[in-house]
This record gives sequence, C-alpha cells and structure tokens, in this order.
Amino acid sequence: MKIIQSSEFDSYWKDITIIEDDTKTEKTVKKIIKEIRLKGDAAVKKYTLKFDKSLPQSFELPMPEVKRAYEELRASDPALTTALELAAENIKRFSLKQKKQFSNFETENDSGVFTGQRVIPAESAAVYVPAGRFPLFSSVLMCVIPAFCAGVEKVNFSTPPKKDGLPDKKILAAAGIAAKVCGVSDNSFRLFAIGGAQAIAAFAFGTESVPRVDVIAGPGNKFVQAAKKLLYGQVGIDFIAGPSDVLVITDGIDDYAADLVAADMLAQAEHDPDARARALVASKEFADKIASAIERRLAELPTAKNARASLDNGGLIIVYKDKEEAIRIANKIAPEHLELQTENVDTWIPQLKNYGSLFIGALSAEALGDYSAGINHTLPTSGSARFTAGLSVRHFLKTVTTLRCTSGAGFEKVRNAAQIMAKAEGLEGHALSAAARGN
Repeated sequence: MKIIQSSEFDSYWKDITIIEDDTKTEKTVKKIIKEIRLKGDAAVKKYTLKFDKSLPQSFELPMPEVKRAYEELRASDPALTTALELAAENIKRFSLKQKKQFSNFETENDSGVFTGQRVIPAESAAVYVPAGRFPLFSSVLMCVIPAFCAGVEKVNFSTPPKKDGLPDKKILAAAGIAAKVCGVSDNSFRLFAIGGAQAIAAFAFGTESVPRVDVIAGPGNKFVQAAKKLLYGQVGIDFIAGPSDVLVITDGIDDYAADLVAADMLAQAEHDPDARARALVASKEFADKIASAIERRLAELPTAKNARASLDNGGLIIVYKDKEEAIRIANKIAPEHLELQTENVDTWIPQLKNYGSLFIGALSAEALGDYSAGINHTLPTSGSARFTAGLSVRHFLKTVTTLRCTSGAGFEKVRNAAQIMAKAEGLEGHALSAAARGN
C-alpha cells in the first residue's frame, strides 16, 4: 500500500488510469455471442458445460425449487433469513420512493402546444448474479426488487449452476425472498441456471428456452461485462462495472478513527485483488496509524489473502493539505463508494460531485449500504461515477415525451418556426409537412 502527498496525486493518477484494451476477452465473448445468436440452446449448453462443468436437465428452474431453498434457509439459518427479509423490505421501500420521483405530466408551453412526459416500465428484464468466489445473494435483492418496483411485468433471473446442475442455495433463497416481498406471481418471475457471457447473450437474443428481454442488469466478471458492452443496442443494460472501490475522506487523528478507516478499507479490499481501497487523510501521522491498524486487522481477517493482494496492487492513502484539495481529488477519483468521516460533515457534501453512493458520518459504514440499509450496492466503478449513477428503478423505466397540438396562436408560432428551420436545413419535406397544417 502506498502513502503519498496530495501534490503527487495527479501524476500518480495519470499513470494508473490508462485503459488497456482486453482484446483476448472481447474476442472470446464475440465468439460466444455469435454462436448463441445462431445456435440458441445448443450453444448455451456447450458453454455451460465448458465453463461451469455442469449441464442442468433444464435451464429454467421450477418455482417450487426456489421456494424449497427459502424454506430450507429459514429452517437452517433463521438469523440470516430474517436479515435478508429486513434488507428486502428496506430495498423495496427505498425503490418505491425512487419510483415516485418519476411522474407523468403535460404542460401547455404556449396556446395550443402541449408538451408532456410519460414514464413507462420496460416490459421485460433479466437480472444476472454471479456465483464465483463469493456467491452474491445480496445482489439478488438489489437487482430484482427495483425491477419489480419499477413495474416491469416479466423479470427473469439467472445465475450459474453448480456441478449438481442447481444454483447456489442461498442465491435461490434470496430470489424467493425477493419474490415474496414484491408479491409477484410465478408467471411474472422466471429463474434460469445459466452463467457468464452465455447468459447475457441468451437474454439479448432469446433462445428456444430463454426469453428475449428488453433490459439486462446486474454484476459479473469481465466476460459478463464484455458481453453487456458488446450487446448494448441489441438490449438495454444498466452500465459496465469493473472492480469495486472505496474512498474514505477523514480528518480524524485518534486511534479509533484510524481503526474505522482501516476496517472499511479492508472491507473493500477483501473482494478480490483488483478491488481498490483508498483514503484521503489530513496528516502523514494519521496515515501511518491507519497503516498500522490495517496490519493488526489483517492478522485476524479470514480473507486476508485477497485483502493483502488488493492493498499491495492498489491500496492508497493520500495526505491532503486542505479541504479544497481533498474535494478536488475525490471528484477526480469518482469512487464507487465515498465515505465522509469528518467534522462538520454537511459542509463537505455540496462540493462532492462524483460518487456512486455517499456514506455520511462515521456510523454510515459502506457495508450497511452493501446489504441492509435499502440503498443499492450495484454502483458505477472505475471512475464512471463522473457520468452515471448506480442501479435503481430508473434503469427499468423509459421516460418518453409527448406532443399534443390544438389550434391557437402558440401553435401557429411553432408551426411557422418549424417550417422556416426545415427549409434552412434543406429538408423540404419537413417544411411541407409543417406548412400543410397552416391556415
């Protein structure tokens, strides 16, 4: 892990933010996409057997299998079941509040000219959840619940099969909880045991057993992300996500504050060696305290191997000279998760522009957002918070516009203006179309 002064940041950041083309991954994914487009289920079976070492009897899982997994989890681990149900309710509550921010309207811009907006849910969506090193059953709730809260009629869910042909049982149980909380019928929620780029391609094109959808959302490895990127346009996507990251801004000075920062950096670093944990601190002495606290915690952390590799690869503590410099650097990094552990915390917020989610105050651990507080943990990474936001009901909604005209002075003004502009652009057909409606 590196400790640098803020004066060194710009040259350091320039060196590490060069995007390399992953032509090998893209080539592999293009081949998968082409085969699935041409051969459907046969190609899905081929790649499921190749990558997951499994071949389910049927890609689609019957809902009783999902309900059974939920009942088994409730019997074997009631505490986890209760935690998942609480998280699901909070995610639903937050998602429904978000949905209310999108509304239909119509307004009269001028006499006889009414412009409007309609908010329409996608008819169908697919949610993909990986099941690699850490089966992310929490992501099931984070992706499925907003889709239903947005009003999507048909939500499909896919996750890789294990060697027995069935997905991870906790992932299935989470799917059951999402369905229960949203009160959905079996007809509106279908589940599939398909993993990787082949799942994304199957939903983008449709196969003999997999429905074609309008939108695909959810996390995944570089092959899944490459498939989403290549298929955008054929199907809508949420965004392209890379390795997870966190930035903690602190003006702390004592050992307790250092330990909180260390705990939160390690919570991010344990994801995988490509995860990035960073902090902005007010002094070199405090940076050293954080480094010492990290070492103490690593000695007892079961996921220390991943966390150590992550910190060695890209862990960073930046010593800032003043508040303005800290804010400038934070906005440049545009972290997925931004934690603000400072005095007078509200005075920092207005100038912080680029982040996936903001965690305000020392009690607001990023881990709470990851699981149970209700905000979504599927967030923009790799600096993409500069131009996009995290997964929400918005990704399953279309905001379309309407125009209604009646005779009036305002209508005549816009009709005449359109005719003049069309002629100036050389589009005589447009001009004649406008003129046909004149007095």
